[in-house]
Amino acid sequence: MTALRLPFILMLAGVLGLAGCSVHQPVSLYQLDSGSPAQPAQSAGMAVLLGPVTVADYLQRETLLQRQPDGSLQASVDGRWAGSLSSDIDQLLLRQVAGHLDSQRVVLAPATLGFTPDVQVLLTITRLDSGASQPAILDAQWRLIDRRGQVRDNRIIHLQEQHAGGTAAQVQAQGVLLQRLAEQLSTALKPLANQPPIAEAPRKPAAKPVAPAATPEKQPKIPMASPIRTDMEVFRF
Repeated sequence: MTALRLPFILMLAGVLGLAGCSVHQPVSLYQLDSGSPAQPAQSAGMAVLLGPVTVADYLQRETLLQRQPDGSLQASVDGRWAGSLSSDIDQLLLRQVAGHLDSQRVVLAPATLGFTPDVQVLLTITRLDSGASQPAILDAQWRLIDRRGQVRDNRIIHLQEQHAGGTAAQVQAQGVLLQRLAEQLSTALKPLANQPPIAEAPRKPAAKPVAPAATPEKQPKIPMASPIRTDMEVFRF
């Protein structure tokens, strides 16, 4: 009886060991690829305030989501983001835009006290995902605000990138999409680099106090003639 139990115990231990390995399988961590942006050299280049950059709610998590053929999203079982995806997007765009503009004066919102941008970029990313059989897709919109507070450009962007199918290839494709977004954004920013300075409004001269209306002088009264009486008598015939 003991001889029959031993193989069963060994088989059960093996099954439990395999199950334990599957449960504790390490999960890969991923970050967006920011490419190889040029190092900006101009310390007095174009001043750009990048942000606020608004990212869709479903992307604000560590879970790496996979787009399914029916359009639904499922959490990846073999990977997740290494930290905040929103922060990765901010840093990628910052480095890419600064490199394309060759300017050290590209900063993320909120700006520090005393920083006066030539242009502010209001950016909203509504979609950034992919799937094993679905391409990487980026949907975004930007608005460019000049130093006078006027909207100089408003654009809706849709970008798509194919990939090999694996999780690492998908993350790389998403990084490429953000790099393309930064390139297009930089192209739209460059014409706004040479804005004329804001002229101060001329000061209006102080209004002179209005003198009170002159009171007309009183005219001297002319004495009225009074009839002169005489003692002469008038005779009638």
